[in-house]
Amino acid sequence: MEIDFSKTADGLVPAIIQDSNTNKVLMLGYMNAEAFDKTLKEGRVTFYSRSRKKLWTKGEESGNFLEVVSAAVDCDKDTLLIKAKPQGPTCHTGADTCWNEANSPDDISFLKELQDFIDKRKAEMPEKSYTTSLFLEGTRKIAQKVGEEAVETIIGAMANDDENFIYEGADLLYHLIVLLTHKGYRIEDLARELKRRHKG
Repeated sequence: MEIDFSKTADGLVPAIIQDSNTNKVLMLGYMNAEAFDKTLKEGRVTFYSRSRKKLWTKGEESGNFLEVVSAAVDCDKDTLLIKAKPQGPTCHTGADTCWNEANSPDDISFLKELQDFIDKRKAEMPEKSYTTSLFLEGTRKIAQKVGEEAVETIIGAMANDDENFIYEGADLLYHLIVLLTHKGYRIEDLARELKRRHKG
């Protein structure tokens, strides 16, 4: 990654920090080459403080670190975009962001988080995990569970039992994501297919 730190006399470039999960912009800081190197090496966002004239790692006093997920430079090579996972509020005021915005994912984005969790279960296969037991039993068992949950969802709908309908529908979606993962796919693959059909 080539970054032009020479465009300003002080060798600083702006670094936009974005939540990797919610995509909310959390804050803006400045980095010199040393701060950027430390950020990548330690995996926590480090800035150069213009007021204190030294490096500071966000969260070193509050414990609200910004764990680095990815880094990118813009087309002019003089602005950074750092995607991170915040460990608590980002702003010194205690707000989630420096613009006083709430940084909570919407409900639909939880499906991606659930998918990531199930992916991790498949990779690690921890003992005494229900998800692990499904993966161990294979396609037939997982597909059977999808079918069972689909029937129970239909029963809830037909009985006008909304609470049961939602509960069983959630079970259906969970088992479908497990089946997708087992087959090497993700929930995004279904979203992509639906998007393709919608455009058609």
